[in-house]
Amino acid sequence: MAWTHTPILSLPGGNKTCYPFPMNKETIKYILMQFHERQLPETRPRKLQLPLGTRKVVTLVGIRRVGKTFLLFDTMRRLLAQGVDKRQILYLNFEDDRLLPLDVGDFDLILRAHDELFPGFIDKKRYLFFDEVQNAPSWESYIRRLHDTEKADIFVTGSSSQLLSRELATGLRGRSISYEVFPLSFAEFLDFRAIEFTPYSAKSESEVTAAFNEYLELGGLPEVVLAEPFVRHRILKEYADLIFYRDLIERYNLTNAQLMRRLLQYCLTNTATLFNTNKIYNDFRSQGFALSKDTLYKYMGHIEESFMLFLLPIADRSLRRQTINPKKLHVIDWSLAQPFLTAPDANLGRRLETALYLHWRRQREDLGYLAGEREVDLVLNPDTPELLINSCLSLSSHPTWEREVAALQSGARQFPDAECLLVAHDTAARQPPANIKLVEAWRYLLT
Repeated sequence: MAWTHTPILSLPGGNKTCYPFPMNKETIKYILMQFHERQLPETRPRKLQLPLGTRKVVTLVGIRRVGKTFLLFDTMRRLLAQGVDKRQILYLNFEDDRLLPLDVGDFDLILRAHDELFPGFIDKKRYLFFDEVQNAPSWESYIRRLHDTEKADIFVTGSSSQLLSRELATGLRGRSISYEVFPLSFAEFLDFRAIEFTPYSAKSESEVTAAFNEYLELGGLPEVVLAEPFVRHRILKEYADLIFYRDLIERYNLTNAQLMRRLLQYCLTNTATLFNTNKIYNDFRSQGFALSKDTLYKYMGHIEESFMLFLLPIADRSLRRQTINPKKLHVIDWSLAQPFLTAPDANLGRRLETALYLHWRRQREDLGYLAGEREVDLVLNPDTPELLINSCLSLSSHPTWEREVAALQSGARQFPDAECLLVAHDTAARQPPANIKLVEAWRYLLT
């Protein structure tokens, strides 16, 4: 018999108190019945809809609180609307303290508990939803067995890219399709705000422009977007703490919590900047941190694996040059920096650049940037560049206008077949050269 407990989060150097009680089939029945007795939470539609009937394990990965669970609930709603009986649906969240710690031998209890609760549905197709599955040991073996032996559609979510990608590659080869879940796009932000854009309407354009200003301030984490203004800062602080302790310190069993906290703070507050390992290493050493470059690389890897950031390489076919050149850092959502900033509107230009990066990262991964004296923010398909993009908050300053245009023209000489695009929040009614397209940021992000 496995034992579970209600865990109390232990801070580095602190104590953890456990209150054990037996976790068995009866416990699982209570958890399953609790789900069936409650109504599904209200959900708001996202652009991503999970496929049904694929005979694949559908996997959702992404940062905590980004909306993975609500995508599961939305999928359940679609099933119920199609006539599926709720008793055919099984939902477990593996962060439920009543399931932890879960032994491999406990997996068999899950379907047996469901069968005993709903014996009339044993022979019917089931829909299995497993949330935050990375907390369950050897979960991929269990999911693989369910896929191969049960008449079921299976959906799983997780918050660790390295853990999930490794296990998906080894344990679920050919059996899964994976989706990344991102914070709200600007189009989704408008949906959550119940704002509908009407083309050629000056009033509508004004409303959408105001919403875009809010988007650059709030970011796209659903709960933050929907929250009352007076609690947003507290929610974001709790997010940052949860990710720091649960997804970094505890998951990777890190001993230097102070270094990780400082590195995380640096990353969150420096989106759309070049991450120069030597410079950061020297800066941290000067602040009194005892660390090696290997430790810095390892800790950065942990932050990246937890979906907190993306590291954009230089657009170059040479893997060696990609390795030795600094990567550009983009956080998954700039709002996570709010607890560490004194001014809520700080770095709006860098937030716009990250918004453009995420706009394309939702669609494809072959992205890079052009380095040098005249940097280009984003390159699509670095092997054979298709599109060069620069972004700017305002083009009202003539030196800024000349700098942005010169950078794109330099990139165009290097890659003459690539389209050039300048995206600005305030275009200042500029007239670009013939080979550069100028577009307002909010309008571009709605395409």
